[in-house]
Amino acid sequence: MKLFLIIFLALSFAACQSESKQNRQDHSQHTQSQAVSDTAKGSPQRVSMANIGNAHVHIEYNSPAVRKRMIWGGLVALGEVWVTGAHNATSISFSENVKIAGKTIEKGKYAFFTIPNKDEWTLILNKNWEQHLTDEYSEKEDVLRWKAKPDSTEHTERLSFKVVPKDEKSGFIEFAWEKVKITIPIQQIQ
Repeated sequence: MKLFLIIFLALSFAACQSESKQNRQDHSQHTQSQAVSDTAKGSPQRVSMANIGNAHVHIEYNSPAVRKRMIWGGLVALGEVWVTGAHNATSISFSENVKIAGKTIEKGKYAFFTIPNKDEWTLILNKNWEQHLTDEYSEKEDVLRWKAKPDSTEHTERLSFKVVPKDEKSGFIEFAWEKVKITIPIQQIQ
């Protein structure tokens, strides 16, 4: 009977350890930027998310690669509305009201568009988050338009978004592709 009890306890312990390891792996995959392995083909769908204060910020986008192409003024036209990704509009969801560029943005889901230019970009949050490229884009549905200066950065092969908490009430979204980076400060509203 003692042998049976020892074997039972050993098997139970091993099963718990295996389940605990699986739970840690599942949790870490959800909280990190979810990405597929890079095949250097296509524009895989990706997700980036984190909490900024009490607001959960969730971004879904398609991530094209540079692949030795001219991006700015080539693949992506300067001075024109761009989906800031590939295929479907990049979407940004806020679980709570936030402040961006001095304006209150109500909780909800929005499309994120940009108008790239050499020295200054126009950034756009639009009500119509469910659209293909800019086929249905209408400036009348813009919730917010603001200007941002692009920064230079090291080469980023695949377009990427990161949601980065800074302190208890603020953080930022960082968009990077090729050698360009845009930072969008976000504040929690109390």
